[in-house]
Amino acid sequence: MRTSLLLTSLLASVVTARKTRDVERAEAGLSLNDKVQQLLDLSQRRVVVKLTSKTFKELVKSSPKNYSVIAMFTALHSSRGCSICKQASEEFQLLANSYRYSPFYSSKMFFAMVDFDDGNEAFQSMNLNSAPAFIHFPAKTKPKKPDILDIQRVGFSAEAVGKWIQERTEVNIRVFRPPNYTGTMSLLMLIALVGSL
Repeated sequence: MRTSLLLTSLLASVVTARKTRDVERAEAGLSLNDKVQQLLDLSQRRVVVKLTSKTFKELVKSSPKNYSVIAMFTALHSSRGCSICKQASEEFQLLANSYRYSPFYSSKMFFAMVDFDDGNEAFQSMNLNSAPAFIHFPAKTKPKKPDILDIQRVGFSAEAVGKWIQERTEVNIRVFRPPNYTGTMSLLMLIALVGSL
């Protein structure tokens, strides 16, 4: 009788300890390996990872972190009236694709996008009241003033953002723009038109 009471008491303490450990892990957030794996999985589907307020807090703002994140804060929905957000988004996508196929591609830097409609709490936490905004989140520290791209001064072309990233991370991204065939097609049509006269 005493032995079964002792075993029951021991079993109850083990179960309680496990529950406490699981609760502490859940409160502590994701481990570093979990974060990196989640970002790798998300970036396999889309080179620019779409973040909500919750995923922004978990993957970008919280520690531990051994990777940096280049985040674009935007307002793409047409009701927001951000006329340059779509252009900036396309340039950011082009830059991220160029990075993916560069020799510098690794799990040490990720590209992310936070849309206002999905992440307004992330906008508030960064004290942002306009879009687009580009912020570099370093691996070990919080962003400083140079980690925020001044698009009024520099612009948001893929080349300008790439140069800023190189200054912040020492990763040189060569931008690969798709070929533009409109000039060639116009010339061929003009030659065909003149030739038919």
